[in-house]
Amino acid sequence: MEKREALMIVNPVSGTRSKRGLEELVVSRLAMSGVTVRTLYTEGSGDASRFAEQAVAHDYDMVISAGGDGTVNEIAGVLSHTSTKLGILPLGSGNGFARSLGIPQDVEEALKVIAEGYSLRCDRGVVNGLPFYCTFGVGFDAAVSEKFSKMKRRGRITYVKSVFREFLNYQPEPYALSIGGSVLTEKAFLIAVCNAPQYGNNAYIAPHAKLSDGMLDITVVHSGSPLSTVLVGVDLLTGYIDRNTLIDTFRVSAATITRLGCGPVHIDGEPMTLGTNLEISCDPSSLSVYAPEKEAEFKPIVSPLRAMIDDFRYDVKAKFR
Repeated sequence: MEKREALMIVNPVSGTRSKRGLEELVVSRLAMSGVTVRTLYTEGSGDASRFAEQAVAHDYDMVISAGGDGTVNEIAGVLSHTSTKLGILPLGSGNGFARSLGIPQDVEEALKVIAEGYSLRCDRGVVNGLPFYCTFGVGFDAAVSEKFSKMKRRGRITYVKSVFREFLNYQPEPYALSIGGSVLTEKAFLIAVCNAPQYGNNAYIAPHAKLSDGMLDITVVHSGSPLSTVLVGVDLLTGYIDRNTLIDTFRVSAATITRLGCGPVHIDGEPMTLGTNLEISCDPSSLSVYAPEKEAEFKPIVSPLRAMIDDFRYDVKAKFR
């Protein structure tokens, strides 16, 4: 049996699931596959990046992210263009990157994916020099991310509350989207640049995006009436958003978004401030990540419903563990 070394980086405040007993479970399960695990816990922003740098410097075979998309982003930013692979235990609020890869939301089943040892070379997006592995956005989704980051409680219910509160007051803003010399000027509700098909929590903002096609999918949600915008939200959950009349979609290797102000943006769900000119590009095949060998075909309604049922099953299992 091939011996492998892993560093597990745990974000203890991510999501709502308890991390009690996590270290012991991971060590025992992966030991059966010849993986030796060392564990470190983050205490603040930047810790995950620093720990991942130590793992690369010491030639660890893999780094396991036990947290949400923000933790994945920090670790993946270090592991990209190295031989160290990324394993994911989805313990965040949305887990968009893990869901897009088909990694189960149950920890024990996610550990099986790592133990099986199949890895995929994934792309990443880059905006003004900063990497994103799931989605980058301006507009409404960025405003929600900013509000959610200030909430004391985490989880799906808190996120839904943030969405409704922001929706009542949000005003669309003008943007210029430049792709290959063509410029689209529009007052938009949001613009999402997607490496992965969903934000997380089975909200499919770009249902047909692929993590390893060397391209980024841009979804523009135009300004509409309150009712038509609510219907976009419904299509977001069914997987039919690309058929909505308020939507334009583009598949690109690079683009530029120009806006009037410097309001919040989000990178993999984490809010931040960038300038008025946003230069976006795809960095192909930059990250090696453990994933199920067979990729499931996306089917509107069917795939979201199956994911919702799985989430319910995992939640019930966690409560009675």
